[in-house]
Amino acid sequence: MKLVYTAISKKLFYFKMHISKFVLEKDCIPLNPYMLWEYFMLDTIERDKIREANNTLVEKADELWVFGEVSDGVLAEIKLAKERQKPIKYFAVVDSKEIKEISKDEIEFEKELENTSKDEL
Repeated sequence: MKLVYTAISKKLFYFKMHISKFVLEKDCIPLNPYMLWEYFMLDTIERDKIREANNTLVEKADELWVFGEVSDGVLAEIKLAKERQKPIKYFAVVDSKEIKEISKDEIEFEKELENTSKDEL
């Protein structure tokens, strides 16, 4: 089974288990950071240490799957996966219940990144 890193904005934290279920149903193993570390382990450990751990998982994964809007952290994970020549897939979460694959052109960015070019993906 392929190892799939699930790149997720904090806006989809509540949907973490459904995303892991989705990946498992695709016969892959989810490396879901929010299932491993909760949300930065409730700030009991430095965020940079969690980011370093996430980056290690991206490097070990076979693929990176992006769910929902792209945040600054997700964008960094995408860039790392591209550097490592990992396949990347994009998914939208529709009405908080359905996951559907989308093209890179359909990706949306969080407000802080609204001026980001999709060429960076």
